[in-house]
Amino acid sequence: MEKFSSFDEIKKALEKKDASCKAIVSHYLQNIKTKAHLNAFVEVYEQSALNQASLIDEKIAQGKAGKLAGMVIGIKDVLCYKGHEANASSKILQGFQSQITTTAIQRLIDEDAIIIGRLNCDEFGMGSSNENSAHGKVLNAADESRVPGGSSGGSAVAVQANLCTASLGTDTGGSVRQPAAFTGIIGMKPTYSRVSRWGLIAYASSFDVIGVFSTTIRDNALLMEIMAGHDEFDSTSSRKSVLHYSELLHFDKKAKVAYLKETIESTALQPEIKANTLSVLEKLKSEGHEVQEVSFPLLDYILPTYYILTTAEASSNLSRFDGVKYGYRSSNATNLESMYKLTRSEGFSEEVKRRIMLGTFVLSASYYDAYFTKAQKVRRLIKEFTENLLEEFDYIIMPTTPSTAFKFGEHSDDPVAMYLEDLFTVQASVSGVPAISIPNGSDDKGMPIGLQVIANSFKEAELYAFSNYLTKLTPSKK
Repeated sequence: MEKFSSFDEIKKALEKKDASCKAIVSHYLQNIKTKAHLNAFVEVYEQSALNQASLIDEKIAQGKAGKLAGMVIGIKDVLCYKGHEANASSKILQGFQSQITTTAIQRLIDEDAIIIGRLNCDEFGMGSSNENSAHGKVLNAADESRVPGGSSGGSAVAVQANLCTASLGTDTGGSVRQPAAFTGIIGMKPTYSRVSRWGLIAYASSFDVIGVFSTTIRDNALLMEIMAGHDEFDSTSSRKSVLHYSELLHFDKKAKVAYLKETIESTALQPEIKANTLSVLEKLKSEGHEVQEVSFPLLDYILPTYYILTTAEASSNLSRFDGVKYGYRSSNATNLESMYKLTRSEGFSEEVKRRIMLGTFVLSASYYDAYFTKAQKVRRLIKEFTENLLEEFDYIIMPTTPSTAFKFGEHSDDPVAMYLEDLFTVQASVSGVPAISIPNGSDDKGMPIGLQVIANSFKEAELYAFSNYLTKLTPSKK
């Protein structure tokens, strides 16, 4: 069977009876086996996916199939799927079986999407390279000596390497957009609260969102419109109505676009990324759009604010993993206290322990006001500045990442260098606004470059339409 590059192609094949759902699933299963060395999947639901496909083929024959019949989806290993294991790529959740299904996943299944397996990621979503996983690192299919980005590296590579039609990831500070940029695909982070977090194993609850990886804007928009909307199980989910994003992709307006001076002039920015970003901005000008340079004086404060707040929330969220009720328990424990200490010290990786300790420190009585309270105030300033900017401009454009995919081990001994990989993605996360990464050519080594577009809260429809238009202006990969 030939490679399907979009869900539209799958639907056409099903309509013409050139393929069946079962044949499509078998095609992806074969690809997964052929490319197993990429380590994108930690578990493949082979039999259940084939069974699901057979049932959907019957529905198609009866004319009762849902909107996503034939769509094959992989899910990040922090999303619960009832009756299946979920361990957030951590030893400490070894053997844990989900008791619920994530609302976002259930909504896709209700429209006859087929879940093919769970995907590798940085442990508990903490990382920018997918090197922090109990299941081992994921390889970038564009260059297997380089990282795929993180934390949703497996989700990105699964789509990049044609192991599924689309995939779900989570984005706390760039964990969908950064790997999308590194692998040359589309990655969307919606507005915080647009998609229910019910069933998501939390890292930082006021930042975490479920996002989508795909090869086309239409596929991404279709999945988002089905997943989005209020959920009675998640009190933080928005009650705002959800538009049919996939039907609103035509863009024929003149946009007012801002780009941040500090991102373009950053010394950390790779020259090819700068050149490709400026090229798109010039094309927008030539098409009659208003493009304006603006200054963002708070850029230097975004990363410290993000890491103070997310590690504090992680310290609280991860305190529940202690070996008492489920998951890993140290066999070396001699009493209750040693069980807690040994289970957590053996079960968590170095990066997760680093963030828990940092978060516990900033929440401690002596430092709470100096760090956590101050970071909350700065977050408010960043959010207000970003929202005010998006009242004046329709979109903000910037590079998704300061560099293309780096080699394995390049930043392993320098956590600060690794954290700087999130430099351009954390603004949208701290502000809670939607942002998308789309492919923007490649560097001189053939590694993909990403272009990030940000819109104001709940402007997903406009963001998808503009991004769809932008894909016609960006260069193709070499």
